[in-house]
Amino acid sequence: MSGPQCCSNPPTLDSASGAGHVENLAGLNTYVSGSLQSKLAVFLISDIFGYEAPNFRKLADKVAAAGFYVVAPDFFYGEPYDPNNPDRPLSVWIKDHGPDKGYEDAKLVIDALKSKGVSSIGAAGFCWGAKVVAGLAKDPLIQAAVMLHPSFVTVDDIKSVKVPIAILGAEHDHLSPPELLKQFDEILKASEVDSFVKIFPKVAHGWSVRYDVNDSTAVSSSNEAQQDMLEWFAKYVK
Repeated sequence: MSGPQCCSNPPTLDSASGAGHVENLAGLNTYVSGSLQSKLAVFLISDIFGYEAPNFRKLADKVAAAGFYVVAPDFFYGEPYDPNNPDRPLSVWIKDHGPDKGYEDAKLVIDALKSKGVSSIGAAGFCWGAKVVAGLAKDPLIQAAVMLHPSFVTVDDIKSVKVPIAILGAEHDHLSPPELLKQFDEILKASEVDSFVKIFPKVAHGWSVRYDVNDSTAVSSSNEAQQDMLEWFAKYVK
């Protein structure tokens, strides 16, 4: 279920990027932005390139500026996918960093947030991270979910969702093609779960955080998707 699109336009990682800071949360190095005083948290779960991608941290800061305490853990323990490492192709790397392990770690992060006094949590997953969010939305361990250009998410995952969920996809996406997203939409509309499914035209998998800054369509669509995500959390994480 992974392929070239999953690895396209990789970011240049920068551990010093962002206005927030890194701290240990539930045993994971975690980028943190915003104030705990709101008691409302947004949990961002990255794609395979990890939590040091500057656009990902920029988004975390943007969500924090909207009034949320934002946490973005390093689920890959210092080893995000590196497309330039011939010894660790994606098919090998994913065996050590599957979303199932990410889900187990995510549950610990949820517990840690609750221990800090957080009363409501939204989670957004990008590509790989969307599968982790699927698990959190099924249990359910969160109050709201957003998936952006999801990878590995199945019809059965969507049938089991129990919290309000927004799914933001791309017109050109082999990992979650529009036909699959339309299936997700039909399933959710037939359920009692509040949902929002949107397919963005003229963009490809990963666009919301891995867009080409010279592509005005991708930049505009990324901003639109991020705003949709913020509005979803503002509505349901309270």
